[in-house]
Amino acid sequence: MSVRAPSPAEVLNRSCDCDVVDLHELRRGLEGRLVDDGATTPILQSHPHLFAGSPVFVDRADVQAMQAVIDAVEHVVRTRGYQDSVLSSAPDIARIDRATSGVFMGFDFHVDASGPKLIEINTNAGGAFLNVAARAAHRACCDAIDDVQPAEAQLEHDIVSMFEAEWRLARGDRPLRTIAIVDGNPSGQYLYPEFLLARQLFESRGTRSFIVDPVQLRIEDEALLFGDERIDLVYNRVTDFYFESPQNLVLRQAHERDLAVVTPSPRAHALYADKRNLAIFSDAAKLEALGIPRGIIDVLAAGVPTTRHAVGCEETWWRERKDWFFKPNGGFGSRGAYRGDKLTRRVFAQVMNGDYVAQKLVPPGERSRTTESGRQEFKVDVRCYVYAARIQLMAARLYQGQTTNFRTAGGGFAPIYVIDNPEKW
Repeated sequence: MSVRAPSPAEVLNRSCDCDVVDLHELRRGLEGRLVDDGATTPILQSHPHLFAGSPVFVDRADVQAMQAVIDAVEHVVRTRGYQDSVLSSAPDIARIDRATSGVFMGFDFHVDASGPKLIEINTNAGGAFLNVAARAAHRACCDAIDDVQPAEAQLEHDIVSMFEAEWRLARGDRPLRTIAIVDGNPSGQYLYPEFLLARQLFESRGTRSFIVDPVQLRIEDEALLFGDERIDLVYNRVTDFYFESPQNLVLRQAHERDLAVVTPSPRAHALYADKRNLAIFSDAAKLEALGIPRGIIDVLAAGVPTTRHAVGCEETWWRERKDWFFKPNGGFGSRGAYRGDKLTRRVFAQVMNGDYVAQKLVPPGERSRTTESGRQEFKVDVRCYVYAARIQLMAARLYQGQTTNFRTAGGGFAPIYVIDNPEKW
């Protein structure tokens, strides 16, 4: 059997020891911006492993394959039969359609020698503003870098245009005056620094912006208010995806009564990010029954690992657990997710009694480098930040352990360099 030669990206991920992110400059620059905006703890102290210094290399063919999977998912999501099936078991609020697409959809991939595999989709995916801000601290280690780095200004323009597009889809030509960045206890969130960066970006483009806990919102005279300010658009970072908890009641009412544009919406979560949807995307028979074209089915068969509801014979699942990764249907940020080979009997029983899907285990990509302390090996997830099925930004997450955790020395968000011309590297 012939062995495929390593791709240019694989070779570089094994051999390139360059640091292209000036971490000292990045932290200094971020701290200057964040302290001026009210941050009280230096980011080096609060987030010591948020950024990696090393880049991750991805071949252009793999980027194209990721885009093909995203396009295929979008095709399925827009199918009436799929929507009827998914929304029939979703809360009523998910059936509200405000015509928006949803900002910062996160398509997460593992990329190895067999190509990219979609491991999950998230609404309100975090990290985009931080990764854009990090571009200012990137330094070229060779001439090839100049060809693969989109300008920070262009990325910021694309982000603002995305929010403006969401507004136009829902409100037409009316001016967008105010944005509320909403999350529970926002200053206590791990990614609070990017809320500050988001507010700075919106304000710099003339849109008044506020970082808000949902309990600070109120409805008065058919308007959503924060203090005396009427809120036009909610950048939704709440992980109570259907606004079911009491503290999100006003947010729920505002969305139900169309008092503000909420993006991403509960509908977006139901159609894209519920983990049970992966069981549809990876099931050729179900897709065929929905009338999905064979070409789309083939793309998803190659790009989405087999996913099943974790129900049935517990002993069978226990015997086969090493082949699966278990995820809660409504989970996010790797919370409650387990590699089958790491499960104890006690935790396995909780999984089987919970609302979980099982996804065929797909090893993450690998990034290795030599440092003063020796050889370091990292696992790699690739996140595509997507709007309206188009990849706007890509970033890697380097980590050690079961899941991405931002607790690995040398790990964290890493820039992605796409290899178009291998001869230049």
